[in-house]
Amino acid sequence: MEILRTPEERFESLPAWPYQPRYLEGLEGTPELRLHYVDEGPRDAENTFLCLHGEPTWSYLYRKMIPVFVEAGARVIAPDWFGFGRSDKPVDDAVYTFQFHRGTLLRLIERLDLTNITLVCQDWGGLLGLTVPAEMPERFKRLLVMNTAIPIGKPISDGFAGWKAFAGQHHDIPVAGLIALSSPGALSPYDAAAYDAPFPDARYKAGVRRFPQLVAVEPGMDAIEIGERSRKFFSNDWQGESFMAVGLADPVLGKPVMDELRGVIRGCPPPLELPEAGHFVQEYGEPVARAALAHFGIA
Repeated sequence: MEILRTPEERFESLPAWPYQPRYLEGLEGTPELRLHYVDEGPRDAENTFLCLHGEPTWSYLYRKMIPVFVEAGARVIAPDWFGFGRSDKPVDDAVYTFQFHRGTLLRLIERLDLTNITLVCQDWGGLLGLTVPAEMPERFKRLLVMNTAIPIGKPISDGFAGWKAFAGQHHDIPVAGLIALSSPGALSPYDAAAYDAPFPDARYKAGVRRFPQLVAVEPGMDAIEIGERSRKFFSNDWQGESFMAVGLADPVLGKPVMDELRGVIRGCPPPLELPEAGHFVQEYGEPVARAALAHFGIA
């Protein structure tokens, strides 16, 4: 396997990102790869917030939410999927599969022995993350869900179909430009530089290219069975608390998709709706984090 590792100097001079990088190596199934994650707050905290990013971002996406959770006394874990952020990046597009990423998440949770987890997820953070509580329900306590889905082989939205087609036609996807387009006025020049930092050139973007093609929107695709099992779990067996925030300006995974997902999650209350937020809800993350903590009764 040919592997690229983004030079550390690409991540210097990011004033909104003071966090010490941490790495896991030798994970089962990917022993040759190094995974980056943020680990903030007390290791013995009562609550652990597991923050999962999506396409084409990295843990930097949670820079406005991590301080709020830590301030409340929680431990915060925010990994970068392989192919993103500071994590290693296999060059071959074919390496990136649903099971490749999902297995990484399962092994991360086991290696760090995370419990009392509040799953904080958006986009692929949810497409992958929401399939895990059914497999290890004893570890999960709450959900904080933002613009995402649990696909089961059916189209999601016209917006997603358009995005998938665009991603399939562009070898060098403009990462910072896409995020800025979806978050008008929310990104500084430093933020744009941070989102571009993981990718010195197009060879580093295999994971970025692959994620849109892996969403199970057609019959026979990988993960449909897992998605169906996960939906059944959340409808019938989920005992935890839930909080949902929706960026209403998102044409890909916006209100109609989230309304459908809310109907799947047992006991999920009406969402916090953010008219100004697009797909990357975390760019408006501080009020979302504070509203979720208030809902959960965490000071």
